[in-house]
Amino acid sequence: MMSMETTKRVWQARLDPRRNTPSVGIYSHVRDRWGIFHAQPFVLNERQAGAAIEGVIRQEWLETSQLAVDTHGYTDFAMALARLLGFDLCPRLKELKQRHLFLPRGTKVPSEIAAVCEANVDTALIEKHWDSLVHLSASVMSGHASAVAALARFGSAAQGDPIYDAGVQLGRLLRTAFLSD
Repeated sequence: MMSMETTKRVWQARLDPRRNTPSVGIYSHVRDRWGIFHAQPFVLNERQAGAAIEGVIRQEWLETSQLAVDTHGYTDFAMALARLLGFDLCPRLKELKQRHLFLPRGTKVPSEIAAVCEANVDTALIEKHWDSLVHLSASVMSGHASAVAALARFGSAAQGDPIYDAGVQLGRLLRTAFLSD
């Protein structure tokens, strides 16, 4: 993400905390060492996961199987949504030593790795709301909803919503698989 200075009259403009000027964020997708293949504006100081996923879906030239993002472009729900859309979100997570591996409830964890594992993922919740998660991803893929809007709707403020909780549980399993790889 880059911050681009603009006038305060632009509806997406927010105060850039570093420069103290009205700015808008530009999220750019770059393939390997090649040029930018998709760029889109977004509001500063918001999670970048929606813009990251939206860029992969809306560009029409490249087939993308993995999207590398930093900590700001990652949430557990976004990890699940990206997988349902057909690609993997590959986060570069800071403070990796504080990350845990999540396993389904009832899984026996070997004592050697018990300190970094939590067996608290509710797979029944994922199964129960699977159709809703697929419906949400189909809406994003077809363009009836944007990934930015979907992830704003199912952000951390949506705790307690069954679809959000199921997406987080699925995202934790996918993150565990990613970290294990």
